[in-house]
Amino acid sequence: MAFVTGSPEIRAKNPLFSSILANTMLSVVPGISGAGPSPEKTLLTPILDAELITCGKITSMPVRPDTPTGCPTPASITRAVMELCGLSPLFINGGLVHTPTVPCLDTYGIPGEDPRFGDAVPDACALFRKGRSIGTFLGSVSDLLVLGECVPGGTTTSLCVLRGLGYDALVSSSYARNPVRMKEEVWSIVNRRIQEGLYRTPLDIVRCCGDPMIAIAAGIAATYSGSIILGGGTQMLSVAAVLKGMNLPIPGIATTCYVRDDSSANFAEMAGMIGTPVYYVDPGFGELGHSGLARYCIGEVKEGMGAGGAMFLAWLMGHSPDAIRKKILHTVHGYA
Repeated sequence: MAFVTGSPEIRAKNPLFSSILANTMLSVVPGISGAGPSPEKTLLTPILDAELITCGKITSMPVRPDTPTGCPTPASITRAVMELCGLSPLFINGGLVHTPTVPCLDTYGIPGEDPRFGDAVPDACALFRKGRSIGTFLGSVSDLLVLGECVPGGTTTSLCVLRGLGYDALVSSSYARNPVRMKEEVWSIVNRRIQEGLYRTPLDIVRCCGDPMIAIAAGIAATYSGSIILGGGTQMLSVAAVLKGMNLPIPGIATTCYVRDDSSANFAEMAGMIGTPVYYVDPGFGELGHSGLARYCIGEVKEGMGAGGAMFLAWLMGHSPDAIRKKILHTVHGYA
């Protein structure tokens, strides 16, 4: 297939890549998230990924930027693309357990709680308003925003938000083998809370069972004056669904073909129901001769830290698919 599917008519003189960092306490539930070497350490993943992109290496602890099976973290892909494009990413602290170690725009949010036991994002409305302020500012300094995220456990919160908004969603996972049963068990409990509580508006649903990123990203998209692309998979579908529920314009999404091709999810179907255009990037990782990158093709990791959106941005800026692939391969070889 083509490197990018779809025909975006986007022109930009001052593009910006930004990513929202946040935690949900669902990620510490064993088996829910593969975005870290252990459930507890998933809480560090957004910070370590931001270090890798900013500094070219993880600086705060001696860990490798790949999974235990040798699959490079999507942050290493985003790092490669930022170097290729000569861009400096902007990170947004949406609510982290640990203090970030790289410069961030801070929303002063708190980590998302486990939605099985109470409201996950009590300050969802306040975070949405802060997102609106950030969106207005970013629109004054750029004309194209690719907005990514790093929220381990976020596919499960997004499942709950999409279901809470009435969509029959099936979501992806960073695991090659999606822990569908565990996610359905979480949703079953959350659904009972929704039925028993006063959760009527889209932001009510985010408050009940989402994560901080969803509220902030929706706020940014609501006021950004240039072209905006949400860089990510299932988690960005939930942002688009919240915006649709609020009768606000729905941005396009850029993600990898590995998300689209996940047979345990229904990403393309949900995108069609929500009405968001999607641009799929096929980086051809199975053809590069790197065994770790090839694991994306069997469903491991798939997407994260706006990697699909970053590759899409590089393509929009005129970099050839071959140049993008070569830069990614060179970068991940450097971590060996």
